[in-house]
Amino acid sequence: MTVTCFGQGNYHKLSLGAGFGPTISYADVRGKSQSYGGYGEFLVNLTPFVTTGLEFQIGKVKGGDIITDAHNRQFVNNYKTFSLNVKAALGQFIDYSRNDFYSAIKGLYVGLGIGAIRNDVGYIVRYKPNTEAQYPPLGYKFPGMDKSTNLLMPVNLGINFYFTDAYNELCYVLNFNYQGNFTFGEGLDGYDDPIGIFKNNGADVYTFLSVGFKYNFGPSRSSRKIF
Repeated sequence: MTVTCFGQGNYHKLSLGAGFGPTISYADVRGKSQSYGGYGEFLVNLTPFVTTGLEFQIGKVKGGDIITDAHNRQFVNNYKTFSLNVKAALGQFIDYSRNDFYSAIKGLYVGLGIGAIRNDVGYIVRYKPNTEAQYPPLGYKFPGMDKSTNLLMPVNLGINFYFTDAYNELCYVLNFNYQGNFTFGEGLDGYDDPIGIFKNNGADVYTFLSVGFKYNFGPSRSSRKIF
């Protein structure tokens, strides 16, 4: 059950979470860019509303179409990420004890992280079709790597809904999160095309919209803000 009150309560210092949802790529190759991913995380609850921890993510990002893309490019990246994130929710900074609206949005948070993405482009149009005559024997080869590791910066915006157990301790969290992942390198889509010929002048990005669940456990700590 959920409880909205103000006094002295306890929360657990550790948390495990998992979730899944759709990914969308915003790379050099556009179109047909939706796929899916999932994540697991281990968190340290610094307060009931401020967390830091490690996230592991696995999924697919894709884009392009060999037929409809202007340069016949298409890719599917089976990626993995590992990142350290910090998130702070509104409840850390407001008194929600006597305001139903504030209480409803106390779990709204922002977050920032740093990590790495391992790109494994399992399918890619590496040679441009119908260019064998100009670039024998296989045609024009799009530069880039099928496997690479790039620096990653995840930016998070989401909301937590908190649930207590029979002892009024914060144990369960339902989470909705929108994550923008900025990659520093050209590995996300596997293409590293010349800027003079192709649009290739911005960071490759993918987004991840997820629904997740967290379980809090471990040592308890008292807090003036309870639920």
